[in-house]
Amino acid sequence: MPGTRSPGPGRFRARGGWAENGRMSEMPDPAGSSTLSGAAFFRPVRAGNAFEETVERLLQVIKLGVVAHGERLPPQRELAERFHISRVTLREALGSLEQAGYVESRRGRTGGTFVLHRAGAQEGGDPRRTPGPAPDELEDTLAYRRALEIGAAELAASRSLSPEERRHLDNRLRDTHDCDPADYRQRDSRLHLAIGELSGSRSLAASIADTRMRLNDLLNAIPLLGRNIEHSQAQHARMVAAILGGDPVSARRAAEEHLAATASLLRGFLG
Repeated sequence: MPGTRSPGPGRFRARGGWAENGRMSEMPDPAGSSTLSGAAFFRPVRAGNAFEETVERLLQVIKLGVVAHGERLPPQRELAERFHISRVTLREALGSLEQAGYVESRRGRTGGTFVLHRAGAQEGGDPRRTPGPAPDELEDTLAYRRALEIGAAELAASRSLSPEERRHLDNRLRDTHDCDPADYRQRDSRLHLAIGELSGSRSLAASIADTRMRLNDLLNAIPLLGRNIEHSQAQHARMVAAILGGDPVSARRAAEEHLAATASLLRGFLG
C-alpha cells in the first residue's frame, strides 16, 4: 500500500506501538509514511525536575500522535529505563495525565496505559482543557520571566535584609504550605512577588508583577498537579534559604531550577 512500510522479519505492529523480538522499538509517525526513533522522545530527563520533564515528554508523545488515540504506551519498566527515572516518578506523571484526561490505565493481560487524547483534535470543546496561547506568546512569557525572576532572587540574596524583610519572606513561604489547593497559586504568586520586592528594585518588582499576571493566565489553563506542588514547595524552600543565607549563587541556581520545572509543564500542556 502506498505510504506504508512492511514490518520486516522479526518486527511486527503490536497494539499500542511497534515491537521487535518482544520489545518496543520504533513508533510510527501520524502519517504512517515513516518511523520516528523512540530515542527522540524517550530520552533521559534531568534529575532536578524529573516529574515535570517526564510529564512534558509524555505530552509530546501524545500530542504529536507518536502513540495514537487508543494505543498503549510502552510498559512502565521500559519508560522508566528510557527516561532514567524511578518507577515512582513515572507513576506519578502517568497518574497526573490520567487525572487530566490524557491517558487511561487498564488492568489485566491486555492492560496498560492507553492514550485518550486525539492528536490534532480541537481541545476547546473539552471543559477540562483550555486552548493554549500561540507558541511565540508562551515562549516570550517564559523567557521574560526567566530574565526577571532569576535576577531578582540573586539580587535579594545579595542584599542585607532587615529583620522585617526576612520575616516577610519567611511568612510568604509558610503561606504556601498546608494551604487549600484552590488558594495555592495565589499564595505562590505572593511569594514570587515578595522576592521581587526584596531585590531592591521597584522597577524590577513592578515588571515581575506584570509578568505574573500573564503567567497566571497560563497556569490557570493547565491542571493543578499535587506532585508538582510538593516539588515547587521544596524548590521555594531552597530559594528562600539561599536568600536568607545571603548566598546569591545558590539563590540563582534554585530559581533557575524552579522556573525550568514550571516551563516544562506549561510547554507540555500548552505547547
